[in-house]
Amino acid sequence: MNHRLFNSVEQNILRDIMRLRRDVRGNRFLEKEVGDFQLDAILDAALMAPSVGFSQPWRFVIIREEHTKQQVAKVFHEENEKAIELFKDTKANLYTKLKLEGITEAPINIAVFYEASDTPVLGQTSMLEAGQYSTVCAIQNMWLTARALNLGMGWVSILDANKVSTILGANAKQSLVAYLCLGHVDTFYDRPELETLGWADAKSASDVVFCEKLS
Repeated sequence: MNHRLFNSVEQNILRDIMRLRRDVRGNRFLEKEVGDFQLDAILDAALMAPSVGFSQPWRFVIIREEHTKQQVAKVFHEENEKAIELFKDTKANLYTKLKLEGITEAPINIAVFYEASDTPVLGQTSMLEAGQYSTVCAIQNMWLTARALNLGMGWVSILDANKVSTILGANAKQSLVAYLCLGHVDTFYDRPELETLGWADAKSASDVVFCEKLS
């Protein structure tokens, strides 16, 4: 048993780490290597995440080779061209100006996979997606730890998951959940970049918190 209690200073530090976490784009990364101890700390944080039935279904691929990054970047650019079409009538000008990834700029890329179990998993028999949700918990731990280490992390979601999985040698049981870019950055924005640029406004608790029912 561990009855460790946290004081108000520690609680405020945690809140600051969460409040100041940012999704970092490629135009912010520096040409500075990430230390092995920093990467180990981020991966260690991932392994501490909660998982349905203690299944620990996450798998991590560390990518440093330029050739691999270029292959993934090609997939991004293909998918990004398709995405531009979806915003033509609303935010086309802003969308084309956004830097939405840092695949080649970041010194380290991390692909995070969910690996499905061959046997029933406690707590996952009704909601199969709980395994992927568990993997996202690990990703959040990584993101917060990166920020605590003063490193930037960006999540690239404009990708064809099947193509990236093929590039990285995933098997049929392994599905891509996140492709992350990690590195030192020149600055952290005070507010989320998309909020700063006017893409969307921050929602308040009154917008998203309901009592008893959603409607």
